[in-house]
Amino acid sequence: MLDLPDFMKTFAFIPARYDSSRFPGKPLALIAGKPMIQHVYERAQTCPLISQVFVATDDERIHRCVLDFGGKAIMTGSAHASGTDRVAEAASLTGLQSDEIVINVQGDQPALDPRCFSHLIRPLTEQGDVQMSTLVFRIADERGDNDPRNPKHVKTVCDKDGYALFFSRSLIPFHRDPGTAKVYYKHLGFYAYRLGFLSTFARLPMGSLEDAEKLEQLRAVEHGYKIKVVESPYDSFEVDTPDDVAVAQRILARESTQKR
Repeated sequence: MLDLPDFMKTFAFIPARYDSSRFPGKPLALIAGKPMIQHVYERAQTCPLISQVFVATDDERIHRCVLDFGGKAIMTGSAHASGTDRVAEAASLTGLQSDEIVINVQGDQPALDPRCFSHLIRPLTEQGDVQMSTLVFRIADERGDNDPRNPKHVKTVCDKDGYALFFSRSLIPFHRDPGTAKVYYKHLGFYAYRLGFLSTFARLPMGSLEDAEKLEQLRAVEHGYKIKVVESPYDSFEVDTPDDVAVAQRILARESTQKR
């Protein structure tokens, strides 16, 4: 277990919007009797490294839902280009200190393993020059739900020191020669930042790469900032369309059975 210094606190924010083009109202979709946003919130709360959890939203329905199940929610503006921009506004409204750590928790991963957050935070606590980190999961099998050819799964390539070179919905790297072992790293979409850097990130203009791929982390890469990439032993299924709800329910049911 990672122990944080007494002066260093970690706060988790779950950006949530109602008007998803592929799945309107996704945060409120019922999975195993609970809204998806509640599953994510409660799992994040179980991580002992996280001091507080907030939902950051611009929608009254989501805000009310979170308050109804006893969670904390912050209303933000509606013009944010990405979840990171929404988290930056919400974090600024809480009055956090610039050296505190902020985690961006994806609100559409109801089966996330909270143990992943210790891996996510570690670079910021052990390396003073790291300003932003993220998680990937190793894919060595092209079959099943983690088919790397699916543009839903964002792939990541890194330099020799574990810093991101690029993120893409395309298949990277391209293995030219047949018969070579193909290993890909799926981006899980969780981020940790020092609050001071998060504020800087939110002021950066969107670049052409972020606009093309619709991947917010490319804004940091395109502007020359480093993102430390950490391999997580825990995968996390993402609900992207209404059809994915049934898959998430099966994962949660299987998990519940294994705990008995």
